[in-house]
Amino acid sequence: MKVRIEDNCTACGLCVDTCPDVFSMGSDIAEVIVDTVPPEFEDAVQQAADECPVEAIVVL
Repeated sequence: MKVRIEDNCTACGLCVDTCPDVFSMGSDIAEVIVDTVPPEFEDAVQQAADECPVEAIVVL
């Protein structure tokens, strides 16, 4: 699984709270800190994408 953050991110931090092993807060928006999501974090990444208030997380 791969994931990316779109430019419409509002830096609310929900994704970082949900899965800090994959997401981190950058200077302006959240960032993905892994190239490929490890299998043990896939559910948390999907949860973060589902709960993102502006739908800025794209799971590939």
